[in-house]
Amino acid sequence: MKDYEINDETLAIMPDDLWNSMILEDDYKYEVNKTPLEILDYSCKYFGSSYPGRKDGSKDILNSSYKLPILVEDTRNIIFFPTSSPLDDNCIWISLSNIKDYKKVDKNKTEILFKNNKAIIVDVSYYSFNNQVMRASRLESIIRTRKEKAK
Repeated sequence: MKDYEINDETLAIMPDDLWNSMILEDDYKYEVNKTPLEILDYSCKYFGSSYPGRKDGSKDILNSSYKLPILVEDTRNIIFFPTSSPLDDNCIWISLSNIKDYKKVDKNKTEILFKNNKAIIVDVSYYSFNNQVMRASRLESIIRTRKEKAK
């Protein structure tokens, strides 16, 4: 598969090697010959923005600049967050709205349980992962509040 648009069923975007990604969806797994960051940028553009534009928005809203969550699509509040620096070859992007639960596996691993009961283990400490979930949740909450005020 060449192009992929992130959607409500996208659970995670994982690097497969330097040029390919594995996409986990509710019922499918896809291999896409783009990096996770390229998929994010393509999806942001598909929905009318770009990764740098969405990143700037998150930066201003959260008053932060590191490992920012990204609002990929704003009518459905599709938000993804990175497990490490987006420039890191091992960075995995996780869908905030599809997380059911997560737990510590060991010092530097966290198991993520998605709403469809699929689970993956990521090489990130529970503390760091929890921090990313909180940051993405804060972004979602601020955006939702702003939308409600605009009505």
